[in-house]
Amino acid sequence: MSAQVREIETIEQWQQTLEGSADRPVVVFKHSTTCPVSANALREFNEYLEASPRQDADYVLVKVIESRPVSNQIAEDVAVKHESPQIILVEKNAKVWTASHWAITNEHIKAVLD
Repeated sequence: MSAQVREIETIEQWQQTLEGSADRPVVVFKHSTTCPVSANALREFNEYLEASPRQDADYVLVKVIESRPVSNQIAEDVAVKHESPQIILVEKNAKVWTASHWAITNEHIKAVLD
């Protein structure tokens, strides 16, 4: 069963998502649309989502170039230095786990989230 990914483009959408993490974990994928490493990480993320992703979590995508203020706000709110590609698991308004660049693999995501 696959999972839907919602793109976040405004700080208001991010704030709602962050607040929602109090009840339901959120997996944030920060993607650079111009970076080959990010393209590879996005492919790995999508493989995870198409297989058997964690069903009690929400999945969001932030394009870091197109939505720079949102990306910066996420880094500030969860106290994670911005990198891209980057994946962040947020629960109860706080970062639980993060990985970036080549560490973002389907296997790594499964190991953490499942």
